[in-house]
Amino acid sequence: MTAEQEQDDSPTRTLHGPLAGLRVIELAGIGPGPFAGMLLADMGADVLSIDRPQGSATFVPPEQDVLRRGKRSVTVDLRAPEGVETVLKLVERADVLLEGYRPGVTERLGVGPDVCWTRNPALVYGRMTGWGQDGPLARAAGHDIGYIAITGALGAMGRADGPPAIPLNVVGDFGGGSTYLVMGVLAALYEAARSGRGQVVDAAIVDGAASLIAPMHGMLHAGHWRDARGTNMLDSGRPWYDVYETCDHEWMAVGALEPQFYVEFLRLLGINAEDGDRSDPRNWSALRERFAAAFAERTRSEWSEVFEGSDACVSPVLGLREATQHPHLSARGTFVEIDGLTQPAPAPRFSRTPSAVQRPPAALGAHTREALVEWGVSDVDRPNADRTVMHG
Repeated sequence: MTAEQEQDDSPTRTLHGPLAGLRVIELAGIGPGPFAGMLLADMGADVLSIDRPQGSATFVPPEQDVLRRGKRSVTVDLRAPEGVETVLKLVERADVLLEGYRPGVTERLGVGPDVCWTRNPALVYGRMTGWGQDGPLARAAGHDIGYIAITGALGAMGRADGPPAIPLNVVGDFGGGSTYLVMGVLAALYEAARSGRGQVVDAAIVDGAASLIAPMHGMLHAGHWRDARGTNMLDSGRPWYDVYETCDHEWMAVGALEPQFYVEFLRLLGINAEDGDRSDPRNWSALRERFAAAFAERTRSEWSEVFEGSDACVSPVLGLREATQHPHLSARGTFVEIDGLTQPAPAPRFSRTPSAVQRPPAALGAHTREALVEWGVSDVDRPNADRTVMHG
């Protein structure tokens, strides 16, 4: 941990980043909601994760869950009236509430938008779902793969002769979900500063994923994109935008789109420019074979050395652990190690109010008394208050 990242873990610590002073309540869940909370915490927001006493159904222990970094954990039983009242008292002091339940759940729990606005009219209420708050599928179960399937994003990925390629849950949950939720929340906060009124931010993964492929819709209408995967400029349909196996069974990624970059790619790969004419699509199959044969002659390490720093737009395909050691990412501090957990550093970067990992991932309920006292919820001073808040 760098000196900049070392934070005082006391209630009076100073938070770093452009959102320092912003108070956020996150009704704990899994996936895109917690990721959105992490992004806000990285930028300096004081994020309280309202955890169930029994925790959430995640695959990662809380203390190793990077999505919990920067937050404080308060355990509250929302099935108990005392727990609901605790959250509503926090709402009175909050700027933002984030929730990722199915439509209608927070209303049934007693912490829906209308109830919250009676306590705090300026509260921005961020809702994260897969299908959205309305529509025929709004109340159905789902996961990332289904959300991106109906938007056309999944069907556009993969090779022409193969099935759709599953892009982890990056395109749906985190790209189309979390980042759009954060963008919407920040926009609503900007408006609330002028109007004094909060609003619901309905961040649906299907909406965000569809938005992410807006450029493809533009190219489709212009006749520069085919509605068939593996046949286009950016989906392996061109041999100069693809991955190739090396002799040690690793891979190199090629993205030599522009003519001048393609010329440099051919030169460093050892192919004469006249033998690499790409103007006629009938040559593409032969070009792909030439490129594959050339890459198969050397190891990934050797090819990396050949292309490093050039304008050929060629990079090694690294694993998660390897990526943390890449010289460029090391020089930029793209990854940080905190309490033994190597993880991506906060992004984006700010020149005057830099973000930081405010604290390691929180154990369940680790900050219940501390956070409630700091936020001015005095009920914790009563006898048995912890028992009431946590267990009802």
